[in-house]
Amino acid sequence: MAYNIELADRVRERLLKNADLEITEKKMFSGLSFLVNDKMCINISHDNLMCRYHPDLEEEIAEKTGFLPMIMKGKQLAGYCYVEPAGFQKPDDFEYWIKICLDYNPIAKVSKKK
Repeated sequence: MAYNIELADRVRERLLKNADLEITEKKMFSGLSFLVNDKMCINISHDNLMCRYHPDLEEEIAEKTGFLPMIMKGKQLAGYCYVEPAGFQKPDDFEYWIKICLDYNPIAKVSKKK
């Protein structure tokens, strides 16, 4: 599982600014996932972010620099995307991605445990 350690540290540092969040790290999706309150919130896969956000934002998010749709079994998975480094290098852009993931987290469904 290859993921950018500096990017993981950047995400970890940002998430820890919210003292009320329960954060767990887990290796999954070919990288490192950050689970917030037991729900997958954001993932580091190689040099990319993988974001989980409200599906209603799909159109807005698709216009963002670095956006890559998440394709599973030949179909785009609504509410998930990859973001290439060009899309989150600037602090305001990085904050945008983290914020949409955290905003969705309270209403996101908990994954079924296997």
